[in-house]
Parts: sequence; C-alpha cells; structure tokens
Amino acid sequence: MWLEVWLAALSTLCAGLGARGEHTDYSRRVSLQYNPGTSDQSVNLLHVRAVDNVSTIHYVWSTIGVPTALLIYTSSPTSELNINWTKLTSREPYGAIAIQPSSSVLYSTALMFTRIFEYSDVNNTANFSGTAEKSFYPTYDLSDFKWENANATLNTSSLTANLTGRYESESFQNGSVTFRVSAFGSSGRDLASPRLLHTANSSKLEFLMSEVKPRGNNSRFALEMFTLEKKKGRKKMVSVRSIDDEYTPTIFEVAQLIANMPNDSHAQGYFQWKSVAYGAVDGKRADSLPCQYYDLRLVNESLQFPSIVHAFFGKDLIERYNVEAFNVSFGIADGDFYDKHNFLSWSALIGYGTPPKDTFSTLVICIMAVALGTPLLLLIVGAVVVFSLRNRVYSSYEPIN
Repeated sequence: MWLEVWLAALSTLCAGLGARGEHTDYSRRVSLQYNPGTSDQSVNLLHVRAVDNVSTIHYVWSTIGVPTALLIYTSSPTSELNINWTKLTSREPYGAIAIQPSSSVLYSTALMFTRIFEYSDVNNTANFSGTAEKSFYPTYDLSDFKWENANATLNTSSLTANLTGRYESESFQNGSVTFRVSAFGSSGRDLASPRLLHTANSSKLEFLMSEVKPRGNNSRFALEMFTLEKKKGRKKMVSVRSIDDEYTPTIFEVAQLIANMPNDSHAQGYFQWKSVAYGAVDGKRADSLPCQYYDLRLVNESLQFPSIVHAFFGKDLIERYNVEAFNVSFGIADGDFYDKHNFLSWSALIGYGTPPKDTFSTLVICIMAVALGTPLLLLIVGAVVVFSLRNRVYSSYEPIN
C-alpha cells in the first residue's frame, strides 16, 4: 500500500513539473511591424522590436534584393529604427537603415539567403559537396524572385508573417518558396517539429518549398547563405550533440553558427538549427529528412547581389566586415527525393546571447527516477525485512497460564 502511494505521489509531482517544461520568467515586450514609415506595399520589410528594461533587439527581415535578416542589439530600451525609404529603394541605399541613437548599438550581424541549388543525385548518395558540376541545374537566385505582399499574412497577435516568392519558370508554375518569420516574447518550445527551444532573445525562421517541380527524377536541393562579422572576428560552426531525442526522435545534433570574437566583453548573435528537415507539413518522424551543413567560405570580393545589408552596414562593408558563405543541403543517402512529397520545410533560430540548450526535461528525469529508484527501494525494503526476520526469536513451547 505504501509503495502504491509513493509511486502515485511521485508520478503526480513529475507530471506537474513536466507540464512547466523549460519556461522561464524572463520576457521581452515584442512588436511586429510591416513597412514602418511608408504606405508603399510594393516591397516587403518586417521590423521585430523586442524590448526589456535595459536593451532592445531589432530584427529587420526584408525581400528587397535577396531575403535578409538583420540582428541589431542596443543598450537602450528606447532605441528606434529609422528608414529612409527613398534611399532604400534607390540604386545606392547606403545609410538608408539606421538605429537612433547610433551610440546604443553594441552588436549587429546579418544573414542573407542567396541561392537555391538543385542537383541530380542519380546514385542517391546525398553528397552535395562531392557532386560533379555537370549534375547541377542552373541555380535559383533569390534576388530574381517576385515576392508577394507580406502584409496580407501579418499576424500581430501570434507575431508571425510570411515572405513568399515565386520564380518565372516552368518549375515554379504552381510552386513557391516561403520564409516564415516568428517572434517570441518569452521562452518556450514550438509545438511543430522539430520542436525548437526558443527564448525571448530569439526569432524563428522557417524555410518552405512547396509544389516546386523538380527538373529531374533524382533532384535534391540545398540553400546558400551569407553572414558577416566585424573584421576582428569571424563566425564558426559548432556541432552540439545530446543523447536526448525526446522532442525530435532520432535527431541527436544541433548545429550552431556563432561569432568567434576573442576578448569581446559582450554577447554575440547566433544562428541555430536541428539537423533535420521535413517532407510534409505535419512534420512526422516518417517524413524527416536529415540535413547536412558545410564549411564556411570567406568571401573577399564585394557582394554582387542587392540586399538591405548595404543599407545598414554601408558601402565599405567588405573593408570592415568578414563576409562568409555556407550551405545546408537536404536529404540523406538512400533517402527520399524531393518529388515524393513536393514539399520541404526547415526551421532555424536567429538570436542574441547564449543559444538555447536542450536538457533532459523534468518529466524525463522523474520517469528515470521512478524506473531506477523503485527497484532500488524494493531491494532496500526487502533487505530490511529479511534482516529483521533473521533476528526474531521463536519458541516451540506454549506459554503456561
């Protein structure tokens, strides 16, 4: 009886703790705006402003040029984003995006999504970097896409918006590419796969390809990205592994692109994702597509594609910043090709500070405690009972009244 009571009490405690998950009390006041300061809806710019008592994080997402995300951390809770729209949409947008006061900016970086590669994987090896050049189809340059009005998808309650683009080709007759942006005011975990753990210092990106007609029967895809860091530092790719796949079954790796700036006194930005994509909207385990990332490549020449990075970082950004490129490819050897579902989704976080780290949840720890602790407790109780019985004195004589 007492054992049943103990197990019930422990299970109730674990369920209560598990329901609380990894949430913390830290939060930011977050807003999401579309094209602040102009009524022009021919271009897309989303501004996420995340404020606490001492700082502000500005995220600027735009499809002016290539799809780009700026991350700007300031030491002021009242810092503001200023945009000169006339200059921003001109051939020389330098200085069109600024933060006031400029002295409050402690850190800034950018992530640019430049090209989508498609290649024929006839041997089903998913070896993107080792595939011969002749197996690649002409790339899809994202600066050439036509982007829909993101204001139609803006949700200020859920803090989400879609940047959806189409390419003028037969492959994109019914297909599209979408960058879905999500902002967060507090810590939590996504309900959708791969169940990314986010904080109030992060924003989420989902890269979606839907109904794009592949140009071959064995097509795989990869996404090219550019990032930058001040000259005194560079980015580095870090692989974080865990034995816990509670939220993303069979996936044990988290990849992180972080700043490598020695002797810097404040935190930096990061780009984080789990090494998995999905071939269906509901993101079930059966639809998972492991993905691979590749080494950073230093870019020394000036950027040949238009982007809002020029508007914020200036004309001489190559002289003041290290620009690096890297790729993420989707699929694994002997796995499914894109045409099985004609759909691909991949999620990542962009944020400031320490990247979120998955740990065993309280619920899992309690379950382990029950599984390991109950046999141990039974062994201890059994030993005590045996010891007490061995020391009990028995007599064969009946007491005489």
